[in-house]
Amino acid sequence: MSTKVGIPRALLFHEYAPLWTTFFEELGAQVIISENTNKTILNEGVQSTVDDACLPVKLFHGHVLNLKDKVDYIFIPRIMSLFKGEHICPKFCGLPEMIKNSIKDLPKIISTEIDFIKSKNNLNETIYEIGKYFSNDFNDISRAYDIAYLKFEKYKKNTLNNIPNTNNKKIMLMGHSYNLYDTYVNMNAINKISSNQIDVLTPQMIDDIHINEYSKKYKGKLFWTFARKLIGTTLYLIENKNVDGIIYVSSFGCGIDSIIVNTIERYIKRKSNIPFMLLTLDEHTGEGGLNTRIEAFIDMIKWRDKDEGNISAHG
Repeated sequence: MSTKVGIPRALLFHEYAPLWTTFFEELGAQVIISENTNKTILNEGVQSTVDDACLPVKLFHGHVLNLKDKVDYIFIPRIMSLFKGEHICPKFCGLPEMIKNSIKDLPKIISTEIDFIKSKNNLNETIYEIGKYFSNDFNDISRAYDIAYLKFEKYKKNTLNNIPNTNNKKIMLMGHSYNLYDTYVNMNAINKISSNQIDVLTPQMIDDIHINEYSKKYKGKLFWTFARKLIGTTLYLIENKNVDGIIYVSSFGCGIDSIIVNTIERYIKRKSNIPFMLLTLDEHTGEGGLNTRIEAFIDMIKWRDKDEGNISAHG
C-alpha cells in the first residue's frame, strides 16, 4: 500500500500544484488533495486560527484539517524565498509552526525550507530533503523532479495560451493566485464577470518575460515576489492599453497588499484612464454586496463607450 501525502488546496497550491503532485506521484506516493473550499473548511479554519490571521491563512488551516485523518504526511514547506533577492509573505515562513500550534494530532509534516534568496544553487539539496521521505535514491528523486518540472512548465504555457482573443471588453482580475482561483472565497468572481460577455484576464496569463521587463521600470526597490509580479503586470497593462478595467481582489489584513494596492492604484490614476476597483474579502463578505459592486463596475465600463467618450474614470 503506497504512502499517502496530503497537499492543502490553498495558498500557493494554485500556482505549483502540477509540480508537487507529479513529483510525489513519480516517487510512488499517493497524493491526496483537500476538497474544494466549502463552508465547513472555511468555518473550521477560522475557528482554529489566531484572530489576526488573514483569510488565506485561515483557509489553509481548514484545508489541513480536511486532510488530517486521511494521509500519512502533509506537505507544508517553510517558504522563505522563491527568487533571488526577493522575499515572500512572512506568514509563509512560519506556516508549519502556526499549523502545529493550532491543530493537534497531526500526521508527519514535511516542512522542508525553500530559500532561494541568494541563488538556486541549493535546489538539488531542497528537492532531496523533500523526496527522501519517499525514496533514498538521489537519482530517483532527481528524475522525479525533472519530470514534474516539465509538466509544470507545460501547465504554465497552457495558462498563457488561455488569453481570450475576442472583441469583448476585457477586465484584468488582479491579486494573489489563491484569491483569484478559489471560487468559494471570491464567490465565483471570474464567472460573474465573464457572464456579462466580458473576457477575464489574470496575471498568470501574462508572460513572466513581460512582467519582469516592466517591473524594472518601477522607480523603487521591489523586495517582495508578489509585489514584482503585480506591479510589473500593472505597468505592462498601462503601456499596452490592452484591458478596459482592472479589479484587484485582496484579503482583509494582508500586509503586502496594503502597500501594493496603493502603489498600483496611484500608477493607474497617474498614467492611464483605466477604471480601477478594489474588492476586499474576508470571512464575513456577503455575496450580494460583491455582486452589486461587480455589476456597477461593468455597467460603468460599458457606459463610458456609449455616453462618456472614455474620459478618465478618476476625474
